[in-house]
Amino acid sequence: MSTPLPSFQDLAVGDAIPPMTLPALSRLTLALYCGASGDHNPIHVDSDFARSAGMPDVFAHGMLSMAWLARALTNWVPQSAIRAYSVRFAAITQVGESITCAGVVTEKFEIDGEHRIRLSLTTANAQGQIKLAGDAVVAWP
Repeated sequence: MSTPLPSFQDLAVGDAIPPMTLPALSRLTLALYCGASGDHNPIHVDSDFARSAGMPDVFAHGMLSMAWLARALTNWVPQSAIRAYSVRFAAITQVGESITCAGVVTEKFEIDGEHRIRLSLTTANAQGQIKLAGDAVVAWP
């Protein structure tokens, strides 16, 4: 959170959160995520297994993509401000793809005196293919 957040009054529907672009997905990242998450499904780290399952190669865990998107969100606001976060998996993230996480304000509202915003969130590859789509509700200072 390097730049100060605008006031609730100054924040507008259509405003974007700072995008976060990740380096190309590597096999090392997949192996490290397997260990960190405890998700050792071989389709994510064993090329032979992935090909036997009809895939061209190993690919990212869906939850890894969800974590990247959450990191982009918490780079913008504190984790304690997040009131809701959900995603839908849209496409597989392949080894070698560079992913950009992005979000746009879609609604401003108030609940029990707390200012909140709703965001539409996505991850996409360099060609613009959406890999993950979701939304979040954030309490606004």
